[in-house]
Amino acid sequence: MTREEILARIRTRFGEDIIDFFDKSPKRVYIEIRPEAIVRVGTYIFSDLGARFNTASGVDSRTTIEILYHFTLEDINLLISIRVKLDRSQPEIDSLSPCLEAANWVEREMHELLGIDFRGHPDLRRLLLPDQWPEGVYPLRQDYQEWDEEAVRDRGV
Repeated sequence: MTREEILARIRTRFGEDIIDFFDKSPKRVYIEIRPEAIVRVGTYIFSDLGARFNTASGVDSRTTIEILYHFTLEDINLLISIRVKLDRSQPEIDSLSPCLEAANWVEREMHELLGIDFRGHPDLRRLLLPDQWPEGVYPLRQDYQEWDEEAVRDRGV
């Protein structure tokens, strides 16, 4: 299947779920979708199109929490990044972990560091932060306030 055929299939199949489609370059496409569609779109790209799930990244943009899910179609050298924007006051989205096992740890990281609730995730226990880290304090949020008066955080969290 060609690049154009793949992108046309995604547009046709998920047209109502697509908010924005940014064809950045011959090797890179960004598709913003409604958060409710992440499992359908992610599973389709992974299972039906045969893409490799690379990783996901999350960021606090002050007004929303944004997640980018990165998939690669290696045979045509195309990186597809699926973007979702979540309500910052209550960031939650369905987990991809039940259908893409590789999403497990990166969702745990985003849960722990940004406070995203991944509904249906099999195990959202801590992965990076120490046990004494307080609940509800997310170090990658822009409004993060230091909670430990004795901490020296000159090398990250």
